[in-house]
Amino acid sequence: MFMNRLIAHVDLDAFFASCEQRDNPAYQGKPVVVGALPGGRGVVAAASYEARRHGIRSAMPIGEAHRRCPEAVFVRPNIRHYAAISRQVFAALSAITPVVEKASIDEAYLDITGLEKLLGSPATIGRRIQAVISATANLSASVGIGPNRLVAKLGSDYRKPGGLTLVPADRVLEFMGPLPVSVLRGNGPVTQKV
Repeated sequence: MFMNRLIAHVDLDAFFASCEQRDNPAYQGKPVVVGALPGGRGVVAAASYEARRHGIRSAMPIGEAHRRCPEAVFVRPNIRHYAAISRQVFAALSAITPVVEKASIDEAYLDITGLEKLLGSPATIGRRIQAVISATANLSASVGIGPNRLVAKLGSDYRKPGGLTLVPADRVLEFMGPLPVSVLRGNGPVTQKV
């Protein structure tokens, strides 16, 4: 049972790449890599889920991404366009709750405490958040709902893309117990060695 605070973490799935696929129908279903172009220096800013199946991830050198998937569509980022879409999405989310805290261009925390009385169960609210994003921007989002920001963020990462994960306060340990320590911020490869 949910008690006290309810925080939702919203993460727009593969945001830059998803925007490119949405805007360019020929890219849909194809591996899309946003970042530097092959042959130059630079890194991957975002990779579609199709590109991720080839092991491509953010911050990977673009040469490595091209070696892994030479047939991928490589696109230079259009940050102004992505920022405009982000503003549109987060403005739409403020119609659900007045407390929308932007964490990055593609992530936000929403305080949905007490909304169950107006909008229904946490699952209903989560689905409503996803529906608003789809209707506003024709994009997919993963949503995690929990008693605090950390649990909500871990929830949104749990089932991607388009996932909805609910973690009631009384099930936090059950949810987090099996997760690797690496999911916690500050526990990258160097810290894990220690």
